[in-house]
Amino acid sequence: MTNKNNLHMNKNKDILIYVNGSMLKRQDAKISVYDSGFLMGDGIWEGLRLVNGNWIFLDEHIDRLFEGLKAIDINLSMTKSEVIGALEETRLANEMTDNAHARLMVTRGEKIKPFQQPDLSIKGPSLVIILEHSDDAKSSDGIKLATVPQVRGLPMSQDPKLNSHSKLNCILACIQAKKIGADEALMLDPHGFVNTTNSCNFFIVKNGEVYTSSGDYCMNGITRKKVIHVCKENNIPIHEKNFSLVDVYSADEAFITGTLGSLRHVIDIDGRSIGESIEPGPINSRLKKLYLEL
Repeated sequence: MTNKNNLHMNKNKDILIYVNGSMLKRQDAKISVYDSGFLMGDGIWEGLRLVNGNWIFLDEHIDRLFEGLKAIDINLSMTKSEVIGALEETRLANEMTDNAHARLMVTRGEKIKPFQQPDLSIKGPSLVIILEHSDDAKSSDGIKLATVPQVRGLPMSQDPKLNSHSKLNCILACIQAKKIGADEALMLDPHGFVNTTNSCNFFIVKNGEVYTSSGDYCMNGITRKKVIHVCKENNIPIHEKNFSLVDVYSADEAFITGTLGSLRHVIDIDGRSIGESIEPGPINSRLKKLYLEL
């Protein structure tokens, strides 16, 4: 385990975790092995970042959570305000105000038999909130990507816009990338166009213009949406369109976006250096500043 991981474990070993209305120590925070999230990956999650006492883009994250719950027909029996209240309860219990990340998870709940049928979940949904100390989103470390054979799913199979607990496709992509020494996997869409990484949205910069996927098969990223917004607000040309690996390899800059990592620049894709430096490029640096201001 790296020193960085050791530091995280030491800082987070005494956290309190919200489990179905109770605040439990990390070692005591457990759900049943019959929970549908454990058995089937049947649930929706949301990641939120805490900065200077504020949950960044809180309403949009909670809206996305409830949209996902409705899409997979889970009735949480809590209002959005009550979920936000549980999140704040978890924050106050852990006395955190900055540089923290929350994982809010809702599953269909405990089943009476270990089978698929949703109506076997008779006790109602499970709600778990894990709040941990995490790195500052201003990290300047560049990352390496590797293109993998796993593709982003079709909406009629497993819609990639859902923050589903069923993440095996992305996990396999991540494993594939790690095996060849990359930090994350670059995933294509079913037509072979560049889409996202296994956990983040993806952008390139060419000739001062920013490109991201058409959005048809990518994650419904809130940070992605905000980057597109700040581009439009600041007269930075932004294109949501299909592009291929040929475009990527010749890009001047590339970066990924996500709630935990903000904007992180990419220095290498499939063994090809991106840009002329391992430092963030000028467009990436400007967008990161604009995003953090937002």
